[in-house]
Amino acid sequence: MASPPAGPEDPGLSLPLTPPDTLVPGWQGIANDWSSDRDAFKQVPWGKAMMWIFLLSDTFIFSCFLTGYMSVRISTTVPWPNPSHVFALTIGGAEIPLILIAIMTFVLISSSGTMAMAVNFAYRRVRTKCAALMLATAAFGVTFVSMQAFEWSKLIAEGVRPWANPMGAAQFGASFFMITGFHGLHVSAGVIYLSIVAFKVLRGDYERSGNYQIVEIAGLYWHFVDLVWVFIFALFYLW
Repeated sequence: MASPPAGPEDPGLSLPLTPPDTLVPGWQGIANDWSSDRDAFKQVPWGKAMMWIFLLSDTFIFSCFLTGYMSVRISTTVPWPNPSHVFALTIGGAEIPLILIAIMTFVLISSSGTMAMAVNFAYRRVRTKCAALMLATAAFGVTFVSMQAFEWSKLIAEGVRPWANPMGAAQFGASFFMITGFHGLHVSAGVIYLSIVAFKVLRGDYERSGNYQIVEIAGLYWHFVDLVWVFIFALFYLW
């Protein structure tokens, strides 16, 4: 004899009844509508998502700067200064091209390694090593900015200005000070950011909450700054 069809009480065939969307009147309803994007991205940590959005917008800005630099350099009719000569240092009576820039690049890339180790120790809850490595990363950043300040002072002493350049095309000074200055500003802001987070890690603020995600977010920012420098180094100093 055939068994009777399963009813709604049958756990094997019954489906959960989804109540229709309820419209909440008043200000609460407006707040729910405006915060619905958080429900769509609830699997993504809010702080990390905001940092990625900021870095994406910053990517557009640096891309515009570098694209403008390439356009100016290709279209100018005045000879462009030779970077190997402009950024050379005289050591022991010999002119060494790009030696300062090579050291700056090494320092900044090394800082990415210390930052990555800091994130690793953060998720392992080893806060002293995490804070020490973040401060080491910030120290690398200070070293980089200091060498960049020396580079600026050297070119200014040689007569390079944003509106003039005794070595060739006048656009060289404007491009150099704008691009490297904007990047140096990011490095300086990153040094302050990392120092504050490192102090809070050492103080145990994130240990109490059990959430060290801010260290990873700071690492995203710092790795982005390092990556941008690779493009500046390739397009401005090696081209």
